[in-house]
Amino acid sequence: MGILNGRNSTQGGEFRLLGVGSPLLDILVPVDEKFLGTIPGEKGGMMMVDAAFQQSVLDRLPVEPRLVPGGSAGNTVFALALLGVPTAMFGKLGNDGNGRFYREKLREFGGSDEEFLTTAEMPTGTCLSMITPDAERTMRSALAASLLVSVAEAEAVDYGKYDFVYIEGYMFYSAIMPTVLRKAKAAGCKIGLDLASFEVVRDFKTGLTDILKDYIDVIMANREEATMLFGDIPLNEQLRQLSQMCEVVAIKLGKEGAVVKHGEETVQVPAELVEHPVDTTGAGDLWATGFLYGLYREKSLSEAAFYGSLISSEVVKVVGSEIPEERWSYIKGNL
Repeated sequence: MGILNGRNSTQGGEFRLLGVGSPLLDILVPVDEKFLGTIPGEKGGMMMVDAAFQQSVLDRLPVEPRLVPGGSAGNTVFALALLGVPTAMFGKLGNDGNGRFYREKLREFGGSDEEFLTTAEMPTGTCLSMITPDAERTMRSALAASLLVSVAEAEAVDYGKYDFVYIEGYMFYSAIMPTVLRKAKAAGCKIGLDLASFEVVRDFKTGLTDILKDYIDVIMANREEATMLFGDIPLNEQLRQLSQMCEVVAIKLGKEGAVVKHGEETVQVPAELVEHPVDTTGAGDLWATGFLYGLYREKSLSEAAFYGSLISSEVVKVVGSEIPEERWSYIKGNL
């Protein structure tokens, strides 16, 4: 059985993956460095804001934005569904057009919308992604409806229907994170986590290593996140320390590819370089798609990491996290 298999599939059932995150509609807009300089917070990261702040930025945008389904876990889950992996996603949408659009899109891609919750109290969450000419994206998210998931609702999920629970690191900001970890582990699920951003690691550094040891089977991080957690130590030492906590470790290195470790095996896989990247939105999420797909298909570590590089190289060629249909045909032909 493969790394991702849990109680369901080891007992003869169909493998199923549950994504846990904030289902957000992405608002994508190109901006210049001068405009970005008027926005509080650091370039290249993600910052939580309220709806009023986000609207104040939207009112000043130089061009009309584009709307696509997003959210960190959502990007990964939608793409896995397109690749034929049985998926669902747990999160709360607003009872509005944006929420219906998001739900219908996942069904269209082949995933299940059975775990989505809906509320009339707040609108569907949005993520403003400002893209500078160097293809870097700076995100300011208004989580709105996704903030209203309660611990009781997280408790009520039947995690036993799933083999693998994939959680975006931004869920550390949610009160349901401990419940999801505890219930998923008790149900026999394997658990994957993408650390998401250096801000997440900085804000939750205390206790993070204990969580990794106790709950996480597959950990994905970039170099910046690993450095925030362990300090500026050699890459091999970061990898070693993470591998003492989690079964599978992947550290993404941008243009230098990724280094991946499972047990005694360590591989470094080069990036599929793109000469003129347009937008890095979703690159890490789509890398996770390829890597998890490779593990799902019980491929070697190097093949799984190659899949990650292949898919992430396609998403940086477009604005946003939606890869065009014809490029998905190309991707599937190379998996």
